[in-house]
Amino acid sequence: MKGTLQFDYTAVGHVTVDVLPDGTRRPGGSAFYSALQAARLGRRTLIITQGVPGEIEQMLEPYRDELELRVLPARRTTTFETSGWGPTRAQHVLAWAGPIERDLKLDTAILHLAPVAREIPGRWRARGAFVGLTPQGAIRDWSAASGRVSLVHPARAVEQMAARCDALVLSRHERPHCETLIERACDGGAVVAITAEWRPTTLLKARASSLEVEVPVVAELVDDLGAGDVFAAAFFVALEAGGAPASAAAFATAAAAVRMQSAGAAAVGRTDAIEARLRSVAAGGGLSARLTLPGRSRSGG
Repeated sequence: MKGTLQFDYTAVGHVTVDVLPDGTRRPGGSAFYSALQAARLGRRTLIITQGVPGEIEQMLEPYRDELELRVLPARRTTTFETSGWGPTRAQHVLAWAGPIERDLKLDTAILHLAPVAREIPGRWRARGAFVGLTPQGAIRDWSAASGRVSLVHPARAVEQMAARCDALVLSRHERPHCETLIERACDGGAVVAITAEWRPTTLLKARASSLEVEVPVVAELVDDLGAGDVFAAAFFVALEAGGAPASAAAFATAAAAVRMQSAGAAAVGRTDAIEARLRSVAAGGGLSARLTLPGRSRSGG
C-alpha cells in the first residue's frame, strides 16, 4: 500500500468528564489516556470521540499541541463520578453521550477501539491498521436509577469484532465476562494481555499457550486512574513496532508504573522516562525484557 498514513495512532471512544470525590473535574476515558500516551511516545495521534464539542475541546486544550481531536456532536458528554482505587474503584454514570453510530473511515497505522460506556462503533474501516481493543467499556452496564456501573457479558457483535483485532488488553476482573471474546480473539491470531495489578500480566497468543510477565513494585503509588489505558497504548505501540509480546508487555508495565508515580494526565510518561524505568528494574533484578522503540514525530512517518 502506497502513501503515508495520516496518523500513527487513532483512539476511538468517549473522552469523559471524571468528577473526583473533592469535586474536581478532569478529562478521562480510555481514548484520552491511551492517545496521550501514544503521543508522548512520538506518535502522530488522533482522538475520535463524541460529546459536547465545546466542553471536550476546553478540557483537552492543555494537550492540543500533542494530539488531534475530532468530536462527534452529542447533547451530553459522558460523565463519571469516580472514587476509590483499582478494582475497588466505584463509578456512577451521571451523563452519557450515546453510542458512536458513524461509519468511520480511518487513515491510521494503529486503531485503538477504546470504549468506556458501551459506545464502541459498529462499523469502521482502517487503512492498513494494527487494531487494538480494550473491551472494558463494552462490558459495562448501569441502571437509570442509580447510574452505578456493573460488569456484564459483551454483545455478540463485540465478540465478533474481537476476531478482527491484533491485540486486546483487559484486567483479571473483566476476564470472567470476556471468555468468549478472548477465545474469538485468540482464534483470530490476536495477542491478549490480562493485567492483574501487582500480579504478573498474562499473555495469551492461543488458547493452549500462555506466558506470564512479572510486574515490579511501584514504591510510591500516587494515582492509578488511566494506568490500564496507558499500558494498552504502550503495548499496542510496541507490538506494532515489531516487539515480541513479552518485551511489549514489559515496556507497557513500565509505562503504567511511570503514570502511577504522580497525579493526573501530566504524569503520562515519555519514551525516555519509560525506558529509564525499564533500565532501573533490570538493574534491580526485575524484568529482563527490554524494548527500544523507533522514533517518530507528529510531522514525520
